[in-house]
Order: sequence, then structure tokens, then C-alpha cells
Amino acid sequence: MSDEHEAGPVVRDKRRIDPLTGEVREPATMPAPEARLAAEVAEEDFVAGQIDGEIQAVLRQLEERTSDVQRLQAEYSNYRKRVERDRELVRDTAVAGVLTELLPVLDDVGRAREHGELDGAFRAVGEALEATVARLGLERYGEPGDPFDPAVHEALTHEHADDVAVATCVTVFQPGYRHAGRVVRPARVGVAEPS
Repeated sequence: MSDEHEAGPVVRDKRRIDPLTGEVREPATMPAPEARLAAEVAEEDFVAGQIDGEIQAVLRQLEERTSDVQRLQAEYSNYRKRVERDRELVRDTAVAGVLTELLPVLDDVGRAREHGELDGAFRAVGEALEATVARLGLERYGEPGDPFDPAVHEALTHEHADDVAVATCVTVFQPGYRHAGRVVRPARVGVAEPS
């Protein structure tokens, strides 16, 4: 037999910690310190590269999510402004509708005042009604001497006069009313132009 079999089995203990002393064993074939240092640097560079790649991916996702949130916030802000604008328009339209229905009553109060018949309790009611519609934003316009404007006046009569320099309202048959900058009813007037 050969010498190898006579010596018995060969046991190689590859445990890192020595069971007798409890100390860490150094590997039998230890690379040179420069090679070990280069391997550690290469491993650190590899790990750093992976971390940089992951950081860049996370930053891209963060930018995408931030732009999504900003876009949604802008859309919501525009939606909220549009709803507020529509709500104001609906409110103004509803108030103008009610005020339009009250115009004949205001005309009756005005005619009663002109004829001296606005006294007593009827006077208090008429003045309260006029004050209420004024608080709601109804403005009365159309006085004799106002320059004629076809956008807010309705000409019922036409004449020539020497004492006017431009087309002028000389007679007001029915006052006009505005609400929220819009004409609810044009003033019906008689117009005089220069001769």
C-alpha cells in the first residue's frame, strides 16, 4: 500500500474560529495586502455604483410624483375657482330674476311718489322696498340730461334741439335698472339731437 493510505485520513479544519482557543483563524492562503485592499475597493465601488443607480431611480420617481401632485393641485385649484365663479353667476342670475319681477312694483311706487300719493304706511313700505333692492345691488339710472347711449337706453321719441351738443336724453318715460354691471331693463327715453 501507499504511504497515503497508511497515514490515515486527512482532515482539513476550515472553521474560521479555532474551537480550542476561540480566536479567529487567518485563512491559510492569505492574499497580499495590496490585492486584498484592491478587492475591497472594487467591492465598495460596485456597491456604491449600485446605490447611486438606486438613488437616481428613486429621484426620478420622486420628480414624477412631485409633478403629478403639482398638476393635480393646479387642476383642483382651477376647478375650485370655476365652481366659485359659476356659483356667483348663478346667484347673480337668480337675484336679477327676482329683481326683474319687482320692477313693475318699483315703477308703481315711483309714479305714486310723482303724483304725491306716496304717504302714510304705503310710503314706509315703498321706501323699505327701494332700500331692500338697493342692498341687493339694483341700481336705477336714466335722468333727463344724460348723454344717450344705445347700450343702456331705449329711444322712444326723437327730436332736434338747439340747446344740446350731442344726442341727449330729454325725457325719461321709464327708468332703467342695472344689477351686477348688467342691464336688467334699459331706460326708455326721448332723445334730442343737435339741429
